[in-house]
Amino acid sequence: MTTPTLTSRSASSNDPAVRPIATPAMLKARLALSDDVRIRIEQQRQQIRNILNGEDSRLLVITGPCSIHDEAAALDYGQRLMALNEQLGDRLLIVIRAYVEKPRTHIGWKGLAYDPERDGSGDMQAGLERSRKVMLALAEMGLPLATEALNPLVMMYLDDLISWTAIGARTTESQIHREMVSHLGMPTGLKNGTDGSMMTAINAMVAARHSHHTLGVDCHGQMAMLTTPGNPDTHIVLRGGNGMTNYDAASVAAAQQQLQEADCNVGVLVDCSHANACKQHRRQTAIALDVVGQRLAGNDRILGVMLESFINEGNQKMSANLVYGQSITDPCLGWDQTEALLREMHQQLAEIRP
Repeated sequence: MTTPTLTSRSASSNDPAVRPIATPAMLKARLALSDDVRIRIEQQRQQIRNILNGEDSRLLVITGPCSIHDEAAALDYGQRLMALNEQLGDRLLIVIRAYVEKPRTHIGWKGLAYDPERDGSGDMQAGLERSRKVMLALAEMGLPLATEALNPLVMMYLDDLISWTAIGARTTESQIHREMVSHLGMPTGLKNGTDGSMMTAINAMVAARHSHHTLGVDCHGQMAMLTTPGNPDTHIVLRGGNGMTNYDAASVAAAQQQLQEADCNVGVLVDCSHANACKQHRRQTAIALDVVGQRLAGNDRILGVMLESFINEGNQKMSANLVYGQSITDPCLGWDQTEALLREMHQQLAEIRP
């Protein structure tokens, strides 16, 4: 994939602020997908497209840690989720969150891709390599992967591994990100604005489905003029905002009405965390079950839910002695809570649709 990027300050090759790293083509060659995994990822993308287009009645469930900071714990979670997926896959299409970039309101740890040692050293060469390694291992398990695309250049190192991408509330309005989505080869969810408005995401959907001419970089690091093909597989993600939630039936119906008027896909994915949960991670359970209830009441254009979930509940501050399997960013549901929730969702869907 080739994507647009930002300009940098003029600097010589001896500038200590400039640290050359491997190109996307080099890293992808060193950590390559097998043919079987490549084919499976494309099949998983198509399954998500089928849900988006109403051709697959399963509920899409995107779940996993807020951000990956410990690869071993992420793989442990992935193994648990894979085993659960084998039991629930007839009603739920489960996708694991593999988020290696963390959006920040001001400053803070930016994610595995940027600072893998979590010490401020900012070794992006190691970060990108470790991010690709853990994603590759998760993909080899058989799980579809989801991520949030923040820096278009980072996405160039990882895009072939991803089945579903999110564009966050802070970046949905960005022209660069809309052009990036136009070039992505997988379904992409665009979150409503942080103020709760729908039009930012709707405008982004319209922009992303069209072709664009833009300045970018190819996989070998060469500056290039890009012509993006347009992405027809976008949808909105409701995450609340401005102190208000928008997962309830009335809010979902209002969002779908706006989407229909803009001639956009009316499929809606509900983010059960963030503003919808009012920063109370345990509320995700009730929100997810509310969304399932809306599906059962007849709104079959609700695509599914997003959850923040890890092995151990809650979150923790950065330290030298981290609790295994607990988030260092947003608080998450624990594994037992997650498993119980997914089983209950599956049971409710199975009772109505035998």
